[in-house]
Parts: sequence; C-alpha cells; structure tokens
Amino acid sequence: MIFEDIAGFAAALPRDRGLMGLDLGTKTIGVALSDRLLSAASALETVKRVKFTQDAARLAEIARAREIGGIVLGLPANMDGSEGPRAQSTRAFARNLSRLPEFEGLPITFWDERLSTVAAERALLEADTSRKRRAEVIDAVAAGYILQGALDRLRHLRGIDHDR
Repeated sequence: MIFEDIAGFAAALPRDRGLMGLDLGTKTIGVALSDRLLSAASALETVKRVKFTQDAARLAEIARAREIGGIVLGLPANMDGSEGPRAQSTRAFARNLSRLPEFEGLPITFWDERLSTVAAERALLEADTSRKRRAEVIDAVAAGYILQGALDRLRHLRGIDHDR
C-alpha cells in the first residue's frame, strides 16, 4: 500500500515494528532502520544496485529479518518542489515493490529528501570520516536523515492524537 500522505501511512502502521528508510540512487540504495518505538533512525547498509529483482530480494531479506512494519522512501523533489525524472523513478520503484508478495500489505510512503545527502556529507565530514569511508556510507547515512525526518513527523502526529 502506497500512501502519499504521512497521516494515512501512520494509521496503517502495525504496532511495535520498526521502519525502513531508503535513499534510492541509480547505483546504490541507502538503507536505514528505526527502533520499534519509532524514535530514532540508524544507517544500516548501502545496497549495490544490480537489477530490480535482486535489489528487492535484498530489501525483503532486511525487512523480514528486522520485522519491518513500513517503508519510507526518499523522494528527490527539485528545490522548487516540482518532481522530475528521478522522483518519477522513485515512485515507479515503490509501485513495483508494493506489487511483490514479500511487500504485500506493507505501508510505503515518501519523504522529501532534499538536502539529506548534503546533511549526511556534513555530518561525516564533522566526524572526520575518510573520503573512502564517506563514499561507502553516504547513502545509508542519507537514508537515516530521510527516515529520521519521517519519524519526527510521525511523533508529532502521535502527539496531536494523544492530546485529544
């Protein structure tokens, strides 16, 4: 199930399951995971892209092993908010993923990923990470920034619900 709106995504999430955040690139997919309380995101790995079926199989393996309850895909909007070819490619990836039996019923949503890679690069530079190591982990760290943004929004939504 693909949700355009984070509130619908939040309502569809199962209890006590973490989320998987993805930073989809042409050559790699950055993967991050949240804890079961949906409070913190951590970079997990960078998957080298081969072809969709193999990429999806690796993501399904992670989702199954970590008992993932939903997926947040970074949506690469242009700085003016419009969507270009990369955003359309991300939406197509989500559609294809949602059609696979391994992902059936798993809520999927999008989160604006503008500047997530810039923030990840800055954090890695501040941590004095070597250039080689930065190249290896940048996409997973960017996925962590994407997922953390969505988690913060979900926490805000839950806070509003608790006040009623």
